[in-house]
Amino acid sequence: MNEGLQKIRLDKWLWAARFFKTRTLAAAAVAGGKVYVNGQRAKPSHELRIGDRLEITRDAERYEIIVSGLSAKRGAARDAQILYEETAASRETRARHAELRRLAALASPASAKRPDKKSRRLIHRFKQGL
Repeated sequence: MNEGLQKIRLDKWLWAARFFKTRTLAAAAVAGGKVYVNGQRAKPSHELRIGDRLEITRDAERYEIIVSGLSAKRGAARDAQILYEETAASRETRARHAELRRLAALASPASAKRPDKKSRRLIHRFKQGL
């Protein structure tokens, strides 16, 4: 999947590696400071090389990866995983945060249904202090 490339635009690589659904979203994330290359903020046009270390923040997840391949084409997810290696510390941190989110969701479960008319009246009375 290397395709003989020596360097590629950062936003294009993030799209090809399937971190973002579109290049526009990838470019916006890079411009917004959500992606660091070798510990420094970068522009979407930054030329990425094999061996570069990326820190990507996407929603509530943070990835620390090392670029191991370059591709300008977006392929299957299986092929995209060949383009990078996630650090062990990053995997462990993401697993820990996922477990905390799962436990938080169990602590405050959503109601099984929407409130009916009687329940809505009770909610309105409670909110208005009657």
